[in-house]
Amino acid sequence: MSDFVVMDCALLTRMSGLPPAFNLRELRDRIGACSDEVLYHHFCETSLRATFDDPEYRNDFAVWAKEKLADRVLAERLGIIDPYEIESITSLRHLVLDIIEDRLSELSPWVPGVRPGGEFFFMEAVIVAFETNGRIGQPSDMPEAIQEMTNGSIFFHFLEGLRRPPLHKDDFSAWLIECGPLGEPYIAAISGIDFYFKSLPALRDELSRVLHAAKEARS
Repeated sequence: MSDFVVMDCALLTRMSGLPPAFNLRELRDRIGACSDEVLYHHFCETSLRATFDDPEYRNDFAVWAKEKLADRVLAERLGIIDPYEIESITSLRHLVLDIIEDRLSELSPWVPGVRPGGEFFFMEAVIVAFETNGRIGQPSDMPEAIQEMTNGSIFFHFLEGLRRPPLHKDDFSAWLIECGPLGEPYIAAISGIDFYFKSLPALRDELSRVLHAAKEARS
């Protein structure tokens, strides 16, 4: 069993090249045309941005609907979407478009919009990962090690890990599988976490808490 190598990462954001959306119809049209990377950024990479701090909603579309369009109904419908429970970005795109289309139909002929300065800008990002000096030698060391990790490490190993083939599991669970029976109680603890609607600090605390409980149960 090799050590778990702790990585960290940074998010480099850039404009996608799409025109901004000034109203809900334009938002629908841009979401239909944007790349998978743009959609992934606005749903899944928000927690890593230092500028993102919304306790209610975890995706940018819901936040924009609430803060700029003042449409709480649309914000709630978009805000409950968990992209990690949806099988593909294509399916996620279709779901978002259906929700927006339904809202446009309900509001027709009025199309809610914003003044200049409140438009939605479509962004995409590149994640730059780098190795740290951190190492975890055995499963029982994980609770303390995770509590010391940065937001970038939690994002990279947990959320980004879910995208990586072939397992499509978070990196912690993937490593614990290699640990055999020693890792099984910790895998079970991690699997019970409802993670998407947590901030990265809250996710770190929850991971540490459930792993501590698993460790104590083995003592």
